[in-house]
Amino acid sequence: MISPGFVDDALQCLRRRGLDETVLLATAGLPEKVTEPVSAERYGALWLAIAAAIDDEFFGEGARPMRAGSFTLLCHAIRSAATLEQALKRALRFLRLVMDDPHGELVVAEGLAQIVLKDDGAPRSAFAYRTFWIVVHGITCWLVGRRIPLRRVDFRCGPPAHGADYRLFFGAPVRFGQPESVLAFDAAFLTLPAIRDERALREFLRRAPANILVRYRHDAGLVAKVRARLRASAPARWPSFEDLAAQLRLPEPTLRRRLRLEGQTYREIKDELRRALAVAALTEGGKDVAAIAADLGFSEPSAFHRAFRKWTGRSPGAYRSEAAREA
Repeated sequence: MISPGFVDDALQCLRRRGLDETVLLATAGLPEKVTEPVSAERYGALWLAIAAAIDDEFFGEGARPMRAGSFTLLCHAIRSAATLEQALKRALRFLRLVMDDPHGELVVAEGLAQIVLKDDGAPRSAFAYRTFWIVVHGITCWLVGRRIPLRRVDFRCGPPAHGADYRLFFGAPVRFGQPESVLAFDAAFLTLPAIRDERALREFLRRAPANILVRYRHDAGLVAKVRARLRASAPARWPSFEDLAAQLRLPEPTLRRRLRLEGQTYREIKDELRRALAVAALTEGGKDVAAIAADLGFSEPSAFHRAFRKWTGRSPGAYRSEAAREA
């Protein structure tokens, strides 16, 4: 679901132009006043309606308009890439040609792949940077057939009024007021192969941009099946790998091989889900860290502290304090 704050961000580009937003809201099946979260499909329909109205798929947030049809051409440009790294470099070059500014650069250092955004002038809005991340992260996740978990997301601008929504949306540590806008993930993912053909691209474009708003993943694969199975129970009750294989009626070597073919291991799937649950619990709820650790299936709080520091680079307490200051 997409928060009302993000809907209002999108509508601001119409208000700056003196355009009537009520017609476009109706076109997307939304009420005149959006006060509750909306589905990705509704938000995607609003995105398309606004892009058609102003002939800019980037909401007027770039130095030049991202003319209608640019997203489709971008997807065709990266479809033939061999790896995630090649696709990212092509995508960043394409977006610089189209919009000029902001423009991104892929920097690999200390085990992290970082997409660093550059601005020629003052910082843009958090919404502008978020839109850039959605486009680049969404299409490359689709291309390799899996969601790429993020390590952190930095914004050069200050926190918006609904800064907490950004943390929930990205499922990773989010920092505002940083020297540069950066989206970071493990560099090991750069070698993932591109797996999509022309037929898959046509289906993807038919559902875009709603499908990139939920950090696109391969819903038909075994990883998605395992993830759904784990979500259906508390982390403390998640099965061992041996029990999971038995539940899926697969030999353990076959399960291990098929997960690796989709680019993940059982441990990585569990870590991604635990990290997302931990971020949500620390941001939204009032439970103490020991209770959160127990809920997530850790035998003791110290083990949770070590895992969370590995995931985010900070302790659970420090993360909660930072989130509260910027909320």
